[in-house]
Amino acid sequence: MRVLLAGGTGAVGTPLTRALLESGHEVVALTRRCGGAPAGTTELVADALDRDGLLAAVRGLKVDAVMHQLTALKKAPMRHSGMAPTNRLRIEGTANLLAAARVVGARRFVTQSNLFGYGYGNLGDHFLTEKDTFGQGGYGRFDQHIAALRSTEEQTFNAEGIDGIALRYGAFYGAPGDPLIEMIEQGKLPALRGGPISFIHVEDAAAATVLALEHGRGGEAYNVVDDEPAPFSDFIRTAAAHLGAPPPKSLPGWILRPIPLLHAVITGSYRLSNAKAKAELGWTPANPTYREGIAAIRV
Repeated sequence: MRVLLAGGTGAVGTPLTRALLESGHEVVALTRRCGGAPAGTTELVADALDRDGLLAAVRGLKVDAVMHQLTALKKAPMRHSGMAPTNRLRIEGTANLLAAARVVGARRFVTQSNLFGYGYGNLGDHFLTEKDTFGQGGYGRFDQHIAALRSTEEQTFNAEGIDGIALRYGAFYGAPGDPLIEMIEQGKLPALRGGPISFIHVEDAAAATVLALEHGRGGEAYNVVDDEPAPFSDFIRTAAAHLGAPPPKSLPGWILRPIPLLHAVITGSYRLSNAKAKAELGWTPANPTYREGIAAIRV
């Protein structure tokens, strides 16, 4: 397919671009600056939040699918305000990219969602599936982030004449220059005690995204996570040992209470099932747990 990719230089977008090209797809990369497109792609300069400018830029372009991988996250957000630009991309950016999809004649649209649409905090001991409640409020100030995820999914599913697919990614790791790995390597991140979370290596996320483009069903969401949820403390200790970093100190998660967003992520319980993605997309993570993913990091 010929694919218009928004967010081709991000944590997932970089391996996704490579995976799309290796699978024989043609990539038109949306970028806000000239020369910002990845190698091997066709560059399209426009801002996804500038609706008129975007629609003018795509006029005359023909593609088969549009993929939304845009975020404004350069590092893990510490406070609610740090999510505001990404929330805007999920609401306004999705609307603008869907409008562009209609102009370019795209019949498929794949958007980036994530596990936090199921809620924040202790979500229970069971593995959440795509049939569980998603996008529902009741979490105080966290509701604004959940609403943004609900918006990108609902807009995608309800786009007339377009097969819309949403990918609910787990907690990313494994990108080049991953700030989490860098902090562990420098001995700056303690092993904060908390509940389990579903991880996903960025290369596995990219592979699943290509398969969703090719085989995903319109109107469907897919959890894209590895096979074994684990506490961040286990992840941090394993990474420190692999990297030859000093053993991290064990600290209680409650010390993060002044940083509410990070506190909820570290101390909550987020177990997701990847059974649907495996069954319908034919996807199997190359790194079934964080241990294999960490072992693949070059020291």
